Amino acid sequence: MLITKTPFRISFCGGGSDMPDFYRENEGCVLSTSINKYMYISIHPYFDEDKIALKYSENEVVTDYCQIKHSIFRQVLSDYGIHGVELVSTADVPSGTGLGSSSSFTVGLIHTLCCYQEKYISKQDAAKAACKVEIDKLKNPIGKQDQYAAACGGLNFITFHQDDTVSVEPLIMKNETRKMLQENLVMFYTGIKHNANEILAEQVKTISKQDKVKNLLEMCNIAKAMRRSLLDNDISDFGRMLHENWMLKKELAGGITRPEIDGAYEAALKSGAAGGKLLGAGGGGFLLFYCEKQNQKKLEENLGLKKFDFKFERDGTSVIYIGENYR
Repeated sequence: MLITKTPFRISFCGGGSDMPDFYRENEGCVLSTSINKYMYISIHPYFDEDKIALKYSENEVVTDYCQIKHSIFRQVLSDYGIHGVELVSTADVPSGTGLGSSSSFTVGLIHTLCCYQEKYISKQDAAKAACKVEIDKLKNPIGKQDQYAAACGGLNFITFHQDDTVSVEPLIMKNETRKMLQENLVMFYTGIKHNANEILAEQVKTISKQDKVKNLLEMCNIAKAMRRSLLDNDISDFGRMLHENWMLKKELAGGITRPEIDGAYEAALKSGAAGGKLLGAGGGGFLLFYCEKQNQKKLEENLGLKKFDFKFERDGTSVIYIGENYR
């Protein structure tokens, strides 16, 4: 057996500028970090060499790729030409919660199959391959930030260039600054799952409108300012910048927010949070707030939502187990 783990991510600023319709005209950027919540994928030989067994939220045993119901499994297994294996995916967090689980799954699956075939793949190439699967082949209306965040790991400033290339800049700061930033970030689960593709599909339709372009350009400017502040070991304005980014993002498409989310957000601000945002495409999932430690108990009591503990991580996609007879 061989097992990989691939982190989920939280995006702070610039989300939406990683969509091709925007960055090919303007260049996009996001600031995000991977966290210590993971997608695990294991692979080992299946006793029937002519079949493929898959275990995720469903169980499948098939003889041909075209019979696979799970679109990413179907595409990636077909691309790599692998039969006679059993693949199992498990995750620390369910899908539809705004932590980039679909792309973490795709990156992890590609990494797993490459290792199984004894082929080296770099983190950047794993992200690039995942983008090709999700965006080019499956035509999902998504951007590129999640794949690179999951593959590379760490706290990064990611730039999406007009020629479709991507640059990942790890942000180097003092350990005390990183520790304080992590301690001042609090996440809560709204209890609402969402369909990111539906929200992003609407965003793609409106992304060329001048007011939406203006919002995305300003979000990129905030991401750049956030980068500069972190490199200067200054997090005093981090909450304010999160808030400004969220106010702009809400206007990009219908369905990004809803009354109960807006209500929780306003309650958080009144409870001492300096700013925050809904993670992912919107519609549900996790709320992230920047709130200094002395106000966090009050924040948790007033929101009445499930707090979700997490830490930053730096490894990206990695192999965590290789058995003697893994193939």
